[in-house]
Amino acid sequence: MDMDNSIVGWESHSDPKNPLNFTPARKWLTTSLLSGIGFMTPFASSIIAPAISSIEAEFNVTNITKGAIPVSIFLLGYAVGPLFLSPLSEIYGRHIIMVLASLFFCVWLIGCALAPSIETLIFFRFLCGVGGSASQTVGGAIVADMFPVHERGKAMAVWMLGPIMGPSVAPVVGGFVSEKIGWRWLNWITLIPATGVVVAMAVFNHETNHQVLIERKTMQLRKELNRPGLQSCFTDDASVLSNREILVRGLVRPFRLLLGSAIVFGVSLYIAFAYGCLYLFFNTIPTVFEGTYGWSTGITGIVYLALLVGYSIGVTIFFTCSDRSIIHKTRLNSGVYEAEMRLPICIYCAPCLPIAFFLYGWSSEKGVFWIVPVIGLVFFGIGFECVWLTTQAYIVDAYSQYSASALAAFAVMRSVVAAFLPLAGPQMYHAMGIGWGNSLLGFIALALVPVPILIYRLGAKVRRDEKWNL
Repeated sequence: MDMDNSIVGWESHSDPKNPLNFTPARKWLTTSLLSGIGFMTPFASSIIAPAISSIEAEFNVTNITKGAIPVSIFLLGYAVGPLFLSPLSEIYGRHIIMVLASLFFCVWLIGCALAPSIETLIFFRFLCGVGGSASQTVGGAIVADMFPVHERGKAMAVWMLGPIMGPSVAPVVGGFVSEKIGWRWLNWITLIPATGVVVAMAVFNHETNHQVLIERKTMQLRKELNRPGLQSCFTDDASVLSNREILVRGLVRPFRLLLGSAIVFGVSLYIAFAYGCLYLFFNTIPTVFEGTYGWSTGITGIVYLALLVGYSIGVTIFFTCSDRSIIHKTRLNSGVYEAEMRLPICIYCAPCLPIAFFLYGWSSEKGVFWIVPVIGLVFFGIGFECVWLTTQAYIVDAYSQYSASALAAFAVMRSVVAAFLPLAGPQMYHAMGIGWGNSLLGFIALALVPVPILIYRLGAKVRRDEKWNL
């Protein structure tokens, strides 16, 4: 705050209106609600995976690729939504965008429950994904708004508990529900708790975007003090840009980050592969355990809990080590923090992914005792979660001012690959078998292991050289 020079900012470092100074109770309530809606949207994305055969039977679908589209199309919505929802949250505020997008998600769940054809179901699932995508990107930006760097790792871990548990628990529920009362009820049992969380967010959560809050304060002081020359401390050249130009710049920013930043592109490519393989597993687990091991649909759903076990181990590693590690490394670096200090966990755990593919693939191919492929899924959960959490926290720290747009860029490639890789999976496994098909994925995962190592060594220099105006 420097009123003598017409600069509006926070009243002081302890200004209670600054989201970094929110009470711990408010911060953790907000984070918990974000985790709640973060649970429900990926829950909706994967709950119908065990019910694909039932959906195909009801709508007389004979093409296996078309039958898998209702699962994959949700992820395409995840790719499209952040491209405009994240920039809008940086212009108009996180809270309003988060609530409206989540409400949009809930409305189209009703459409999915009542869908009269496979084509209608696919379209409504896409719209659900668009609305649900805010929980994956804007949610992370809200956490970054409220927590300083040295506390952000634990907060990100708590926030991610929802997105972690959602896609793991959903197939278990989906298998039994679709078997007992039909696949349409999968949408109703998702809608009811999701609506409750959205209402709670609308009532209890507050705006957290620092730039938006200061801009609102600036506009209020201009009127109260009759000083039209007052400017936000975050203003650079915004005073000479029209509202339309500001909006266009915000909408283009995720693409510029994805295509113009080697860092964002590199980590996005890595997590896109892992995320796509996760949804490939969702589609192949029923084939393996119902076909090879002769299990029922309901019992097969329990296998997805192996991923949840792996996720839990991965989250525990991140929660325990991330903030502690960066505090130690910052101390050793003369008190200077670099975002790359987040990455060692990713480096150490990345080999879990190729191990998982080889173990799961060949044990399934040979019909080895069922616990072996299940252990392979646990390894995948550990590697996936450590890679995803670490790279996501890194992106937020490295591009903190535009964290929502950076997370949107991060989500685009990830969601597109996750949408289409499972569609190619059945043909790949048919041609190569479960063993060699997963070995191919294992070799790709092995080739990607050096990516976080290179970013850890060169990332700070590359980021300093990225001198383009966002």
